[in-house]
Amino acid sequence: MNVSVFGSSQPQEGEEAYAQAYTLGKLLAERGHVVLNGGYIGTMEAVSRGASEAGGHVIGITCTDIETWRPVKPNCWIKEERRCKSLQERITALVEGCNAAIALPGGPGTLTEVAMMWNLMLVESLHRRPLILVGDGWQSVFDQFFTSFSCYTPAKQRDLLSFAPDVETAVKILETSQA
Repeated sequence: MNVSVFGSSQPQEGEEAYAQAYTLGKLLAERGHVVLNGGYIGTMEAVSRGASEAGGHVIGITCTDIETWRPVKPNCWIKEERRCKSLQERITALVEGCNAAIALPGGPGTLTEVAMMWNLMLVESLHRRPLILVGDGWQSVFDQFFTSFSCYTPAKQRDLLSFAPDVETAVKILETSQA
């Protein structure tokens, strides 16, 4: 499977979030999955590194918008770069290019990727596929969202999201979805 991993650019080597992303990349590669991510720093670097060091194929979806905004280059662990001009094209490539996605904790960019994928599945522009959100933060955010906007998010729509407390559980959910 092609598995997109969404996550923050903030974590650095030595931090728990970086270690978790590294572990996720390693676990995915060990199971033969191709890993797609944004291709730069933070969890993107960590998941790329984990997958690459485990012998996996890593595709970095990079874009001119990001490199114009912040002086950053693709990380050295991606094996294939797919370059886009705009951030919108990049998000579309990450969402449409995968058979499943796993979202690590993150900020507005990660939330955008999750919301885009979820919404495209809701309107059936994208075939249903696993969208697994890792960490208590995601569970808390969506519990609040579902409570506050319950009349706008029926159970059928909520069922498109899976929640995992950690990356190991996320990989188990992914494996179960393949069965």
